[in-house]
Amino acid sequence: MSDIRWKTFWLGFSVLVVALIIWAMSSLITALIFLCVSLLAFIGKHLYWLYQLQTWLKSPNLNALPDGSGAWAIVFSALFQHHRQNIRTEAELGAALDGFQQATNALPDGIVVLNHRDEIEWCNPPAELLLGLDLNKDANQPIQNFVRYAQFIQYLQSKNYKEPVTVKSIRNRETTLQIQLITFGTAQKLLICRDISAQEKIDTMRRDFIANVSHELRTPLTVVGGFLETLIDTEGAVTDSTKNYFDLMISQTGRMRLIIEDLLTLSRIESNNEVPSITAINMSTLLKMILNDANGLSNGKHNITLNVEESLDIKGNREELLSAFTNLVSNAVRYTPANGKISIDWQLKNHQAVFSVTDSGIGIEEQYIARLTERFYRVDNGRSRETGGTGLGLAIVKHILTRHKAKLEIKSTLGKGSTFSIIFPQSRTIGYASKEVA
Repeated sequence: MSDIRWKTFWLGFSVLVVALIIWAMSSLITALIFLCVSLLAFIGKHLYWLYQLQTWLKSPNLNALPDGSGAWAIVFSALFQHHRQNIRTEAELGAALDGFQQATNALPDGIVVLNHRDEIEWCNPPAELLLGLDLNKDANQPIQNFVRYAQFIQYLQSKNYKEPVTVKSIRNRETTLQIQLITFGTAQKLLICRDISAQEKIDTMRRDFIANVSHELRTPLTVVGGFLETLIDTEGAVTDSTKNYFDLMISQTGRMRLIIEDLLTLSRIESNNEVPSITAINMSTLLKMILNDANGLSNGKHNITLNVEESLDIKGNREELLSAFTNLVSNAVRYTPANGKISIDWQLKNHQAVFSVTDSGIGIEEQYIARLTERFYRVDNGRSRETGGTGLGLAIVKHILTRHKAKLEIKSTLGKGSTFSIIFPQSRTIGYASKEVA
């Protein structure tokens, strides 16, 4: 730009000097005529090159770019460099886009790019196959017009995409799809669709195997346990030197029966895809019953308190939720030393019903918390066996809460205690409206 200014300045200065010389050697009229002719020539030259620039811009081509003269030579040279750089950048972007499309086309998962209005911008062939899309016809159309699963529509509108949603394919009822949304850019979304039919079949086989084996083992264990108890109760059948062995066998047989019962419960909950029966639950009555059971299990060794919002109830499956609540409370009793404190709370927090159990027990290191709901996972195997735990309780709780669209939050400090909280969605709450008005 500075070169153009200097060239224009020197051209104008030269014309002015020549005009002054003409004035000095001839007359003022001649000098003014010279200035007018020079100005007209200057304007005509610029109009000519402006016309050339306008003509070129209608069909940009580096080979047809005018050379220009004077200041316009600099303008056309800069334009040539800029346009060449744009072509190079466009080629690089095109190559990158082609590489991205080739990479996503090679993926077994379906990929759909959505804009801020949830309209389809692009998808790969696996997405077309799994979701029944056609990019040529469906581009710029709302995704919910084509992916018409009730669970997915609710998931899309929830704005909470931390966990994927699982649906049965409409195109093939034997196909199970897992769909997850990931936000990026300016309110854009990336939809990832995966066929998990094979994984689901393996999980079903595993659940069926565990259920069948557990069912088959329950009867012989009951028989063995019964005979052991009969022998130890029969006078003279068991000598004093072997009595400890029989007590140990009875204890371990009982523990195996508990594990089998928990396995059967877990398999039943996992394999039940039906929506749980929903009834109104009187939480005050239910929690008082849980408190009595906890005091019985504690046998006076702990200080257990109950804090309940009397007007706050929920909708759900009473038996399943009773199992989940009892599990958390019994865990607190087992893992809290004698004279410890346990608090059972039922409160409304942030417009959501929350059941929480807080204890002053042994606590859990943060690195182990994420794995607590895994089957048979124990932070301390020895302590878990001593307290009678099966390692399946929290796995059962997790599946019950999933069926009720609730979530489990765990906070713990090693050596100070833990808080296990069950947070229910607002849709499960009864008495919420009246509570808010009050």
